[in-house]
Amino acid sequence: MTRSVVRALIVDDEPPARRKIRRFLDKDADVVVVGEAGNGERAIRAIRELEPDLVFLDIQMPKVDGFGVLESLKKGSMPEIVFVTAHDEYALRAFEVAALDYLLKPFDAERFAKALGRAKERLRGDAGTGLDRRLQELLAQVERRPPKTGRLLVKTRDRAVLVNTADVAWIQAAGNYIELHVAERTYLMRETLHGMSQQLDPDTFLRVHRSFLVNADHIQEIQAWSHGDHLIVMRDGAKIRLSRRYRHQLPASLRKSL
Repeated sequence: MTRSVVRALIVDDEPPARRKIRRFLDKDADVVVVGEAGNGERAIRAIRELEPDLVFLDIQMPKVDGFGVLESLKKGSMPEIVFVTAHDEYALRAFEVAALDYLLKPFDAERFAKALGRAKERLRGDAGTGLDRRLQELLAQVERRPPKTGRLLVKTRDRAVLVNTADVAWIQAAGNYIELHVAERTYLMRETLHGMSQQLDPDTFLRVHRSFLVNADHIQEIQAWSHGDHLIVMRDGAKIRLSRRYRHQLPASLRKSL
């Protein structure tokens, strides 16, 4: 359907992020901001009540994340979605749920204008070439990623040990190092948690906290805790906090049970 004025909704749990998006949108005469929402639950209500054409939707939000928002809406009344995220690993999943684009924080005015331009094309009905171009860009991003490793070479004081990633139960950040917890052993590696997450299979190793990655195959149970957070109990007995900001990292089958 062709639209003259684009009705936009801004969804982000951080006020500075909402202000930045609004500032960029206010410069475009073809766009009117119809509302803002600071969490997923309010976003669902706002989309249903305001019926925006376009939603700038944060992925990481308390209780209901960006993907949860989409799951709660009827597909027939779905607006165009531009995901906003600080993590590029959500690009393919964003495409899978038919998002128009995603903005990787921190983004500049030029990148924002590109996403907004795509939205206008889609709403005018010029979606064909835009969709093909977006798919090509996402596939190119995946091709640039290094293959996920199945083994890690860990240097100790007097030797180097080859550790199978399947045996790593969980990983904890420790300053400029990370701790690999393997059965009753703990190995120290000079690497960041983010850097290690880029080397591992994201479907197996889940970022559940800014300081922790857990191997999904080693999870024993997940317990309710407080303020929307949970405790992950590992098979080795370790209890690791699942921050509500990282809950979207869990597979859908686990998230639905929380």
